[in-house]
Amino acid sequence: MSEEMMANPFNVKNLIGYQENSVVSREILRKETGTVTIFAFDKGEGLSEHTAPFDAMVQIVDGTAEIIISGTKNIVKDGEMIIMPANDPHALNAIKRFKMILTMIRSN
Repeated sequence: MSEEMMANPFNVKNLIGYQENSVVSREILRKETGTVTIFAFDKGEGLSEHTAPFDAMVQIVDGTAEIIISGTKNIVKDGEMIIMPANDPHALNAIKRFKMILTMIRSN
């Protein structure tokens, strides 16, 4: 995290830009107990199904995402969030380009 971000307000949408045919990420905060990362997904991009050993919260800050958790499709839009439970398989797809904040809590 850059020093100018500490204790100063910033617009999260401006922290990362879209790149054609890509998924881009930028870690905002890393601690032993978890991380906060912002992602930008171009339309048609995604993350294939996987699991994580910890709960993770996704907050959409721009656009619309399809987030599949244990086979259930969820459409999550700008201003909405969803929690992906630990050990449940999940995948993300950009039905429209979107930006999200991923908060991973590293404890059970």
